Amino acid sequence: MDASRTPWLLLLLFLPQVLWGQVPLDKMSLPNRLMAAEIVHRPDFTFKTETPPAHVRVATMEKLFDHPRVAAAMWRECQFAPRLYAFALPARGLVVDDANGLRGTMTLAYREPGLRVYLIEGRVEKWRMGNPFPVGAKMVIIYKYWEGPKGFQSRLQTWTTLDSALLGAVTRPFRKHIQRRQEEFMGYIMGNMAKGGEFADSSFEDFLGPIQREGDPVAIHQFPEIFKKGS
Repeated sequence: MDASRTPWLLLLLFLPQVLWGQVPLDKMSLPNRLMAAEIVHRPDFTFKTETPPAHVRVATMEKLFDHPRVAAAMWRECQFAPRLYAFALPARGLVVDDANGLRGTMTLAYREPGLRVYLIEGRVEKWRMGNPFPVGAKMVIIYKYWEGPKGFQSRLQTWTTLDSALLGAVTRPFRKHIQRRQEEFMGYIMGNMAKGGEFADSSFEDFLGPIQREGDPVAIHQFPEIFKKGS
């Protein structure tokens, strides 16, 4: 056994019961479980947020979650900022990049109806989000979603650890700024995803022409498959 991993294997045995109730560590693969346990055991900050109700079906949102190239193409067509691009990585998950200093690798660590758990390794280059130095971070995200009486709703809970370069005392005054910007950004992303789903539910045909003109071959191929009339 790799000795460097032994402390985290022991940690999995002694995590508080409430934490196991929040993060389904026992249902993840071992590599994902180790990464998640390390983050949630000693995060630099955490937060929760909810999106306002949106008039979109859960089934439509799940199509977007499961087809990130299509979701990213629709995001760009909606002219949401930043312009995000998504690329699949074999056996590792997904890269999301705005081609302007914001980049992250997202791994779906666990899913069940109405619940997804993501692991993210990201980097924000200097000044990209008002940060005076490059920021690297790892995150665990629990994303719960449901169809309530007023429409589609979701709740996001995150744990974040910053890279070792940020742990010195000289950078501590910037922690609150980083946390606030992350909260704003994640809430904005999830709210716009729901808004894009609303547009798709009301008139998905309007997206096909622009997606074809933009030219992402994966999105062009997948879009007609996931947005069929009557689906």
